[in-house]
Amino acid sequence: MSRRGWIGSIALVSALVCYPADWYPNSWRITIAHWLGPAGYRPLPPAVVISPDATATGAEAAEPACPPDPAAWREAKEIEGVAIRRSPNCVADDPFAVAAFVRGTNNVSLQTLLKSGLTPDAVVKGRDLDGDGDPDEIHIRLEVVELNGGSPEAQLPVTQFAIAPGITPGFWVFAPKTTGMATENFESNNARAILRLPSPAIRVEQGDRVQITLENAHYLPHTIHFHGVDHPFLDANGEGNDGVPITSENPVLPGRARTYEMQPRQPGTMFYHCHVQPHVHVMMGLQGMFIVEENRPDNWVQTLNIGAGHVRAPSVASRESFDREYDLHYLDIDLELNQLIQQHNDPRVINEWLHQRYNVTQATADMFTLNGRSFPYTFRESLIITRPDERIKLRIANGGMNPVALHTHGHKTTITHYDGVEAQPAARITRDVVWIATAQRLDLELETTNDGLHSYGSGVWLLHDHQGRGITNDGIGPGGNVSAIVYEEYLGEDGWPKTFGMKWNRFFDERYYRGAMSVFEDERFAPVESDGWRLLRLVGLFVALGVIAGIALSMLRQRLKTNR
Repeated sequence: MSRRGWIGSIALVSALVCYPADWYPNSWRITIAHWLGPAGYRPLPPAVVISPDATATGAEAAEPACPPDPAAWREAKEIEGVAIRRSPNCVADDPFAVAAFVRGTNNVSLQTLLKSGLTPDAVVKGRDLDGDGDPDEIHIRLEVVELNGGSPEAQLPVTQFAIAPGITPGFWVFAPKTTGMATENFESNNARAILRLPSPAIRVEQGDRVQITLENAHYLPHTIHFHGVDHPFLDANGEGNDGVPITSENPVLPGRARTYEMQPRQPGTMFYHCHVQPHVHVMMGLQGMFIVEENRPDNWVQTLNIGAGHVRAPSVASRESFDREYDLHYLDIDLELNQLIQQHNDPRVINEWLHQRYNVTQATADMFTLNGRSFPYTFRESLIITRPDERIKLRIANGGMNPVALHTHGHKTTITHYDGVEAQPAARITRDVVWIATAQRLDLELETTNDGLHSYGSGVWLLHDHQGRGITNDGIGPGGNVSAIVYEEYLGEDGWPKTFGMKWNRFFDERYYRGAMSVFEDERFAPVESDGWRLLRLVGLFVALGVIAGIALSMLRQRLKTNR
């Protein structure tokens, strides 16, 4: 036999030996067992048990579910004459910023202004034009802030804003003008609380003369379009006022500013967003809710709601009809897009990749957020806290590319407004799944009367998108925009709900969302350790098959050469 024949024979025998027995058809395995006897018992490979440990450090640490509140931001306060409601959620907005947004940064003390971190001209409130006891001239100044961007000096993203444990996609957001550092302190890369996703909810009163100035300190051009908000196409100077570069104006270049003017005549829940390359910029986070409140006497509204969550200083109209009010802003994220800004630092390269190479028609939603966070962080900030027999107003905006099928456990809500337009009482629908299209806004009325229709009684009732992927973090659940309606009797002193299911510490371990931990606590379901012997046999099989294929190809070439 030739040398090539010997090698081929050895390779063939090696392939037969290495071929996994469980790959053979069942009838073959029975025959082989008759010839050679049954195979010896091989125990299953051991399980890899990874348990979260809140006492560990570094990569092995699970975060505490509810961080401490050393500055007592959660408590009810009166600041600058503004009654700021208690925020029962575990993480609350800065009450000094809330006071400055209500009174205007030009009308508060220096101490309050310093504690808020805002500039004196961030929200300027002027004259009372109709004599009803509240300001009717409002001037808001917004900047564009980058979160989780890349840096040539660090491996980790800078100005970090995690939407879930260990998950930090890049974002751009509109933010009020601030002073000082973008991070918590010199030793931290974490963004300050006032700089976050989503862009803040803007609140003005019906009939207010509103100016909004975009001071663009970002490295790319931007505009603001007021979606659904009553505004003229041209401003008083005859310049474009719609925020659309194609039809209205040139985009605001880096280092430039643009002021938009409006006097909204109709109340309702609206929307605002960048309209420069909107298929990219809107999905990067340059979007927020815009709310026009009904005109009432002495109506000092909370002009900005950072994080778009619990409204701690509700309007007069809201207090007349509702016990509480919440803003709920939904967004889905394509990680391919949002991670692009972390890979480059040259604005020219970022511009090319975002606007010329990224193909939105092939986008896939990977992350799903509520008020800028994904589960489990949604349970820190975005719970709907209530008591029995209350009426709660929920303002909802869907800023994502995909619709949301919002389902309320234990309750049915009534749709009172569509896109800022009130539905007639006979046309109002009460249901437990509400469909919200992209860019759509709905106002919902949540009643907690235990009548078997509006409420089934007290508890911790989930509130979530009923589409399967919407309740995952990049495919791993539970995650996404899962929140809950929580009755105060089921809420701990720290703002964390009293639940009766799985332990929470595994969800606050970033290894869980990397797929390194089992989704169940029981060790019987732990991941399986790799089978080294089986892996070695597979390597041998493919090497042998490669040798056989090489010999066959060589013989074919030799035959073709002979036939010539």
